[in-house]
Amino acid sequence: MTDVANKPLAGKLALVTGASRGIGAETAVALGSAGAHVILVARTSAGLEEIEARIHEVGGSATIAPLDLIDGESIGRLANAIAGRWQALDILVLNAALLGSLASVPAIDTKEFAKVITLNISANQALIAAFDPLLRASQDARVVALTSSVAKTPRPYWGGYAATKAALEALVLAYGEEVKNISSIRTHIVDPGATRSAMRAKAFPGEDPATLKGPEVVGRAILDLVTSDAPDGHRIRVEA
Repeated sequence: MTDVANKPLAGKLALVTGASRGIGAETAVALGSAGAHVILVARTSAGLEEIEARIHEVGGSATIAPLDLIDGESIGRLANAIAGRWQALDILVLNAALLGSLASVPAIDTKEFAKVITLNISANQALIAAFDPLLRASQDARVVALTSSVAKTPRPYWGGYAATKAALEALVLAYGEEVKNISSIRTHIVDPGATRSAMRAKAFPGEDPATLKGPEVVGRAILDLVTSDAPDGHRIRVEA
């Protein structure tokens, strides 16, 4: 097999948020195994170091970037640091998110909801803004946003989280429309479906995690997506 077949993302730079565990971690490992150098973003250094080691074990390379995405200024500093070392960003995976407390719409805690909005929407807008020049510099850039079925299918007590995911979809797809005729950037939406993760366990505490697909299934699906010819605005739902 050729190097391109073995490492279809060789020479590419990817950035994954929420990369210390779950879907973000498995996506980072999948991209790294395919040859991309992966910037790993999350709050905890220890978790990121574990994923960096896993990427090295599969023959890939990574750089850890521990930071809190709720701190908007840290995003700008990260973008400047990356721009000082690399000429383009080829893959941006917007995965980090907060669930918040599940509650009826009138009972949503205002302070907690503000934090959920900041991470799930505002931080992602700030990431797109900060990395827009590097994405435009790529010959085949992909922006992948992780969503949820509740963004389109209302579910009782999920209104707060669902609203942020619906807003994220609108934000990312609008960005795709803005740049599709003047750059190589393509935007994609990924609904991971029921997946074994810490967020899922919090939302469904009585569920048997053994009945759910592992996050590595979603990671591989994202790899397949960014190495495909999927058009701008393409959406997938990952099944078991």
